[in-house]
Formats: sequence, C-alpha cells, structure tokens
Amino acid sequence: MADIVMPRLSDTMEEGTILRWLKADGDTVSRGEELVEIETDKAAMTYESDQDGVLSRIAAEGDTLAVGEVIARVGAAGQMGEGAGATGAPAAGAADANGQRAGAGTAAGQRAAAGTAAGAPDAAAAAAVESIVEIGAPTTQSLVGGASSPAPGRAPEQASERVKASPLARRIAEDRGVDLHALAGSGPGGRIVKADVEGAAVPAAPSVGVREGERAVAAAPAAPVREDVATAKGQTTTQQLTKMRQTIARRMAESKATIPDFAISSDVDMEACVQLRTELKRISSDEAPTYNDMVVKACALALREHPRANGSYRDGALQLHSRVNVGVAVAAQDALVVPTVFDADGKALGEIAREARALAGRVRDGTITPPELGGGTFTVSNLGMYGITSFTAIINPPQAAILSVGAVQPRAVVRDGELVARHTMTVTLICDHRILYGADAAEFLARIRELLQAPASLTL
Repeated sequence: MADIVMPRLSDTMEEGTILRWLKADGDTVSRGEELVEIETDKAAMTYESDQDGVLSRIAAEGDTLAVGEVIARVGAAGQMGEGAGATGAPAAGAADANGQRAGAGTAAGQRAAAGTAAGAPDAAAAAAVESIVEIGAPTTQSLVGGASSPAPGRAPEQASERVKASPLARRIAEDRGVDLHALAGSGPGGRIVKADVEGAAVPAAPSVGVREGERAVAAAPAAPVREDVATAKGQTTTQQLTKMRQTIARRMAESKATIPDFAISSDVDMEACVQLRTELKRISSDEAPTYNDMVVKACALALREHPRANGSYRDGALQLHSRVNVGVAVAAQDALVVPTVFDADGKALGEIAREARALAGRVRDGTITPPELGGGTFTVSNLGMYGITSFTAIINPPQAAILSVGAVQPRAVVRDGELVARHTMTVTLICDHRILYGADAAEFLARIRELLQAPASLTL
C-alpha cells in the first residue's frame, strides 16, 4: 500500500489540520481526485490524491499532523485487510464505551484474569486493582469468583461511572455528606468544583420575623459577601483557535519577542491625492483606486530605491530581494490575512487597485490560496477606514518593516504662514533595527511621503 502524507501547502507550513474528508474508507480514488480539505497556517484548501486505489483513512477529521506524517493509505482492494490486526481490532485491555477495561469490569472477564498463567500472579492482581480504581466507586471483590458488586446504597450505573470532581470538592463533599452524583459541575468540561459542593450543602436561611407592636431591633451588619474566584467572572466560554489563528498568534509573539523594532511617524499632505482620486472617480467610478492603493504604489516605488527596506533578516544575515512584493493586510471573519501584490513596483496604479480588490474579495470569501499569501517582502496595514489616525503594527517576520496607515482627514495646518484646512494622513513605519537604522528608515519614509504629496508619479 502507498502512503499519503500531510503535504506542505505553503512555504511556512509546519503542520495541518484535517477539516473534512471528501472520500470515505473503502472508496476507490484516482490520481488528481479531490481527497481531503486541509487547514494550513495561511488558508484552508482542498488536497488532491496523488495515488490510485482503495482508500484507507488514518487521520480523523479534526486531527492535526506535522508535514510528512501519514494521513491515509491507498492500495489494491485485496490489500485493505492486511493491516487489520494491527489497526482495526481493539487491543486487549482497551477501554470500552463505559470507560471500563474490556474483560476487567465483568465477572467473566475477571474470572479469565484470575485464570491466567501461574507465572503471572502479579499481573492478575494489578489488573484487579486497576479495575477497582477505574470504576471509581467502592466495590467488594470476591476472591473465589472474581466478580465485583457495587457498594450498598449506590445504583449500579452510578458505581460504574467516575464523577469528574476536583480533589478539594471531593473532600468537602465527604465531610458534608453531599452526593457528587447529584450535582452538576460548573468547572471545565462539567467538572465539579468547590463552589458546586458548597452551594449544595448550604442550608436554607431561617426567616426572621418581627412581632407586631414590637420595635424591630437593628440587625448586626452582615458580613461582606466573598466572591468565589472560580465564579467571579461569570459564565466562561472557551473558543478553540483555528490553525490559522494559532499560527498568527505564534508568529506575532515571535516577532515581538525576537525583533528589536522601532517606529517613526510622519504626516502626509494628501490634498493632491484627494484631487487625483476625485478625478479618477469621475472617469471610472467602479475602478477608481483607493488611498490605500496609492500607498501601496508609493511604497513599491520607494522600496525599489531603498533595497534594504525590501530585505529580510535570516540566520544572522541580511537578504536582499530582487522582486518588490507588497502584502496588504485584510481583516477576514476570524483572522488577519495578508495577500500579496507581486511586482507592485512594475504595475500601474489601476492594475494594483483591481488586483488588491480581487484579493480582498477572495480573502473574505475564503477562496484565497496559499501562494497568494506568501512571498511578501513588505507589508501595508491600514485602519484609516475605522477612523484610526495612527497606530503601531507588528512586523511580519522576516520582513524588514511594516507601514501603518491612518485615516485621511481634514486638519488645521499652517501653509505660507496661514492656518488652513488640508487633508492629512499619518503614517508610521515600524522597522527591524537589525536591517534598518534610524537614518535609513527616515529616508525611506520621506520618499513615501514625497511620492504621495506629488501623486502624478504614481500614475506613470
């Protein structure tokens, strides 16, 4: 049989999660036929079979495996039963549906254990003890028949079910005579905690009445109510991160922990860009570039003139890239995704606008592919549409820098000694100090500002 392994679907992929199998066990698959949906560190995509034959699935939906690990096997129909003894049948002593070991929780099984070879008495004794521990309730063990029976006063189904409770909750329940089986746990996974036991053991407060005609005696001040730490935050819901969000969290944590970054800001007079966009919207309202498209184009031209800003830091060395690929941060439904505009320095402003619009649409539709999310040499992150004037983004490693873009707003500025209203935008450049020093970063940001303040060069 041939193995099908977890494929490497992106340049940064280390592991993948099986989202959905498109073929069932025993189905015949052909090379190139869609087999499984896999979630990577960048996107979810369909993987096609690279083998012909009958499918035997190894990984289940929801499993996360490293790149190169076996997720399925494909072989001829006659081969499907060859490994059944190793993988298809449960091993001796495996847990059954009630959480008990097969052959240990029944009288017949324990008699079989008692009848083991004389040379292994310790193993039989260990199995009997293990059976008692796993059942989780007191039992009486017959040395003759080997059968176990529930403790008096406890229902058989309760005796065979171990209650999930913390050690402190168990001790309090034993001291106060509280039956744990009658409680509903409020802890993680339904686990019974201290507060659950104390709530069940507190007696009802007696009512206090005042006789008619008598003066009510002022009650002593009540002791302050102490909030239990476990319930102080109210009901808590845990949400598991998707593979993409886990990767984003890991990479951003690595960035903040390992990159010696610094930030510089500049205000850009966007009056000329506003006039240019107004004119372009008049000509073609559907395809007029946004201010962010103009920023992408200005960054691409500046990167071509400042190659260090277009570099990366890897293994103690500076890498300079020949292509200028600008990533544009897009807010997806549950993550921040950065599709790439490749060779942005050589594309016209209108072409960048159309490509960026299409990429953002595929991100929101969930149809973006890993190749469209990789290969970036610089990133632009814009929160201006939310009214944010300035912010400090996190560098996308191993890139040299990221540009944070604020809102284009009319502000009071001084021009020729007079106070006037001008459309202004604040941009912040966050740099890796191992690649860009202060003067390098200042010259690069000044060039971006210069291009935006004279946007005719962006249309060439």
